[in-house]
Amino acid sequence: MNAIEVINLNKNFKVGKEEISVLKKLDFSVSKGEFLSIMGPSGCGKSTLLYLLGGLDKPTSGIVNVNGKDLSKLSEKQKSIMKRRELGFVFQFYNLVPNLSVEDNILLPIILDGGKIKDYEKKLKDILDRIEMTHKRKVTPRELSGGQQQRVAIARALVFEPDIILADEPIGNLDSKTGTEIMKLFQNINQDLGKTIIQVTHSEEAALYGTSILKLKDGEIQIKEEVAS
Repeated sequence: MNAIEVINLNKNFKVGKEEISVLKKLDFSVSKGEFLSIMGPSGCGKSTLLYLLGGLDKPTSGIVNVNGKDLSKLSEKQKSIMKRRELGFVFQFYNLVPNLSVEDNILLPIILDGGKIKDYEKKLKDILDRIEMTHKRKVTPRELSGGQQQRVAIARALVFEPDIILADEPIGNLDSKTGTEIMKLFQNINQDLGKTIIQVTHSEEAALYGTSILKLKDGEIQIKEEVAS
């Protein structure tokens, strides 16, 4: 089964009286364990597509299946549970809560889902080890560098052990050395944990850490190709 399947997907936006077509008749699938990079010029619909895949926005028409479930057929409650438990999100600006410690930021999805923190103590320790932030677990985001904050955001995305991680320009705010470290972390998560990862990126270099590339232009798919290993 594919992790994600997109069938005849279209997205339009209204600007005044004009309707602008941002994504047009997209058809593609993402296999379980694939690491896909969505690329293309600014304004081609990359982030819009990512938000549709994650159920953060609704298509004008067409189908997005996630883990075999058609998002349009889920109730808001079912969709919200799926977004917490089956999908992990990582954004360019980290989206951490400034007055919470590193460990509380990571555990936030569990708290919001009504889970018991003590049931996740071993999981938290494992994740902190994986992102190499055990020594920073009690500090707040303002005491961290951008790269460290993004590691915490990745850890938060992993805490529910979702099948799929969606990342929007995850190294867009980072210097090249830190960006490379973050891409290696994503690659390890993909290879070691078997997570399906879909990232939007402008960077050819970042895309090469994945297994495939989807190129968009003017809202249409130009090509979907494997990354040469």
